Amino acid sequence: MIRSMYSGVSGMRGFQTKLDVIGNNIANVNTTGFKAGRVMFKDIMSQTMSGASAANDGQPGVNPKQVGLGVQIGSIDTVHTGGSAMTTNRPLDLRIDGDGFFTVILSEDQEVPFLTRAGDFHLDAARQLVTSDGLFVTDNGGAPIVLEDDVTSFTISQTGEIIATRSDGTTEPTGVQLGIGKVVNPEGLEKIGGNLYRMTPNANVDGEFEYVTANDAEAGTGALVSGQLEMSNVDLTSEFAEMIVAQRGFQANSRIITTSDEVLQEVVNLKR
Repeated sequence: MIRSMYSGVSGMRGFQTKLDVIGNNIANVNTTGFKAGRVMFKDIMSQTMSGASAANDGQPGVNPKQVGLGVQIGSIDTVHTGGSAMTTNRPLDLRIDGDGFFTVILSEDQEVPFLTRAGDFHLDAARQLVTSDGLFVTDNGGAPIVLEDDVTSFTISQTGEIIATRSDGTTEPTGVQLGIGKVVNPEGLEKIGGNLYRMTPNANVDGEFEYVTANDAEAGTGALVSGQLEMSNVDLTSEFAEMIVAQRGFQANSRIITTSDEVLQEVVNLKR
């Protein structure tokens, strides 16, 4: 009786976490570069009432008798599938058409950059390429990108190279390329808010990081598309369907608790 009550409690806790993740996904349905999360469950260890016995001397074998003790969270995954493209026609809005992350740093002495899929960049008063939160966008050497004074306008190629138009009217490549990060296991990255990810030892071996360039077949990075942003990959249809499942699961587990309580009440009433 007590086992069923605690199993119901574990189920309610699990589905509450699932609802928390679904709520966060729906809240970020319009967040640039957001990657949806999902909750995976696994069963808690089972209590063995009797073990298995092998068939021997013509006697049949007997299966083990076990009672499960509830459910627990197996993992909370970040699903790194591509989001849909939104055309803005703004030159500093960039989308990675494939794998890879933009690299940004908080200060010039930061060795390992933060990673992001949100490409809504800006040019500050010091002619530095920055994010909306004021982080430096880095080149493929890890240094902040700063435009020269005689650059009047510029475009960004599919490889991330800045093509500058200078004050004398000439247009030429600057040789400066946006840095792109590529990790072995994107799900191993840690979300730190502000559309940013932080490296962990399970994203790359020992948390090591190496800058690459966009549209690099050898590195496996996607091309940069200027004038577009990557939107959230949250699918509202799936999220609302999962919300119904989580709600019914929560209700069913709460019913297990109330039923167990009613049976315990009957046992107490036997004393009368």
